[in-house]
Amino acid sequence: MRFVLAGASGFLGQALRARLTGEGHDVTQLVRRPPQGEDQAQWDPDRGQVDAEVFSGAGAVVNLAGATIGRVPWTSSYRQTIRTSRLGTTSTLARALADLPDPPVFVSASATGYYGKDRGDLLLDEDSPAGDGFLAELCRDWEGATEPAERADVRVVHLRTSPVFDRSGGAFKLMERQFRFGAGGRLGSGRQYLPMIALDDWLSAVQFLVDRADARGPYNLTIPEPATNAEFTKVLGAALHRPTLLPVPAVALRTALGEFSAEMLGSVRLAPRRLLDAGFTFAAPDVTALVDSALRRR
Repeated sequence: MRFVLAGASGFLGQALRARLTGEGHDVTQLVRRPPQGEDQAQWDPDRGQVDAEVFSGAGAVVNLAGATIGRVPWTSSYRQTIRTSRLGTTSTLARALADLPDPPVFVSASATGYYGKDRGDLLLDEDSPAGDGFLAELCRDWEGATEPAERADVRVVHLRTSPVFDRSGGAFKLMERQFRFGAGGRLGSGRQYLPMIALDDWLSAVQFLVDRADARGPYNLTIPEPATNAEFTKVLGAALHRPTLLPVPAVALRTALGEFSAEMLGSVRLAPRRLLDAGFTFAAPDVTALVDSALRRR
C-alpha cells in the first residue's frame, strides 16, 4: 500500500515511516521545504495548499503534524502555534481529500487531552464527553477540522493518542535517563491515572485501523489496564533497579511547568473500548508489559 504521511519528522512519524517501509509499503512524506527525494512532496498547509496528485494511488493518508506540546511555558503566542500547526494541516488535507473521486482513508492525530485535565477515577471511553481546558478545546477543534472530508464521506479515523512510551524518543527517553540517575519519583500524590501506550502497540493500532474498512471516528490509543503515576513509577524503578524515593511535589511542578503542570497532575482513567471491540490485541496491555516494551532495544 502507498501511504502519504504528514509529520514524518517527529518521533511518531519517524517510527511509523520505518515500520511501513520495513514491511514493504511505499511512504510519501509531505514536507514544507523543496523535496529531497522521490519519496517527498512539498505542501504549504499555512496557505492551505497541497497538490492533489500526491494522493493518486494512495491507500491511506496519515496526519501526525503539529508543534510539540512539551515546550514550556505555554505563552499565548505558543498556544496559538500549537493550534494553528494542527488545525491548518488537518483542514488542508481534509479539503483536498473531499475533492477526490476515490479518496483514501484519512487517519488524523488527536490526543487523550480531549477528555480534559482531571476526571478523577471515572472510567472513560470514546463515548465520554470532552473535558475542559486548553488541550480539550484543542482536540475538539482538531477533530472538527476533518469535517470537509467527513461530509464528502471520506473514511476518517481520529487517533486519540496517549503519551507513547519508547526509549527511542518522546517523554519516555527523558524519564529513563532521569530514573537511571536515581532521580525518578512519582509526580505529586501519584494517585492520578496516566494514559499511556507502548510504541509498538501504537504502530500496530494505526495499521489495524487503516486496514479495517469499517473503522471510523475516534479511537483511544492507551493501555486497556489503566495505571496510576505511582504504579508506573514503581514499575520503571524496579525495571531499572533504581530507587524512586524523590517525589516531585505538585507545587514544584506548577512552578516549573506552569499551565502544563495540570496535564501532569490531573487524573484521566481511560479505556480503549473501540479498539478492543474491533478485535485489536495489545502486546503490552498493562504497565509492566509497557515498561518492558519501552525499554527493549531495537
